[in-house]
Amino acid sequence: MKNWAIFILIIFALTGCRSTPFDGHAVIDWVDFLKWDGIEYDGIYSGVLADEEYLGDKIGTVKFKVADNVTNPNYKIRNGDAAFHEKGTEIYAIKGVPQFIAVKSPRDIHGYRVYYSRKDFDYKWHFKDMPMEKVNRIEIYLAYQPEGPKKLVNIDNPEEIKKFLQVLNEGESSPNFQPNMDKGDPTVYDMVFYTDQPIAYKYDLLFDGITYYWHPWDTAILSNGIGDFLPKQ
Repeated sequence: MKNWAIFILIIFALTGCRSTPFDGHAVIDWVDFLKWDGIEYDGIYSGVLADEEYLGDKIGTVKFKVADNVTNPNYKIRNGDAAFHEKGTEIYAIKGVPQFIAVKSPRDIHGYRVYYSRKDFDYKWHFKDMPMEKVNRIEIYLAYQPEGPKKLVNIDNPEEIKKFLQVLNEGESSPNFQPNMDKGDPTVYDMVFYTDQPIAYKYDLLFDGITYYWHPWDTAILSNGIGDFLPKQ
């Protein structure tokens, strides 16, 4: 079910969703995109720049932020337009991968948001796509902090990496799971998996005070063993 939900969400985002117009204007939900040099790039929601060493030359800056500024659903995207980045935000090439660009973003891990050309590349950052045998480091961050994600854990021991991946793979699919909200919203962590590529894989890990769970595709419940890798709460 979740794959259909994601598909429908993307379709609505790409075409722009319109609510009831107010004073001749429409509320539009934008997909996270950037258009540069005639190419439309989409944000990678489950990946991050692995390291600043992969940054190439600065290729320009954002010219116009469409979110909050465009209410016409027939607006034609122009070069330099970005959905959510402010005018003047720096844009960089990524070494060795011309289908990708990086945009400076202090609230993202390592300070950049990565985009790929939807025309030249299929989305390859689902958990099923991750080459587990190539994972050489795992980091865990506390997400949604005012100053940006806060790094909590670094795992680089091969045996510990193997154990961590095993816990994830043994997760029990539970599409209808509802988290316990008695104490408020669940705690959200970002798990980042590094290989030998410039784009690392990133997935959410959530804890509602009782249960650890995540979304490799459908929601999956994890054993409390995952908590052994996290600081004690």
